[in-house]
Amino acid sequence: MPSARLNGEIITDWDSFHTESAQAFGFPEFYGRNMNAWIDCLSYLRDEDGMSKFRLQENEVLNIEILHSETLRRQAPEIIEELEFCIAAINERYDDYGEKPALKLTLR
Repeated sequence: MPSARLNGEIITDWDSFHTESAQAFGFPEFYGRNMNAWIDCLSYLRDEDGMSKFRLQENEVLNIEILHSETLRRQAPEIIEELEFCIAAINERYDDYGEKPALKLTLR
């Protein structure tokens, strides 16, 4: 299972979250650094849209690991909450297209 790791120790606010995400997921230079852009970049991982360095096979899942998640939860709990919400929304989008969910969140 492919995996993207975000370091919860260095994510202290939305700006650092988007910096870490852009690097971990390989988002394009024009990445909008907001959650709408984050969702857009991860909504077509089984297509060749070039919005991420990941390209999933038909039933493959991308594991998003948040390392030091307790530190992130203390520093910026709203980021974890929004991340959980957005991953669920993206997986629902895949389901709407008749595909299996593509993302899994793992808090470490």
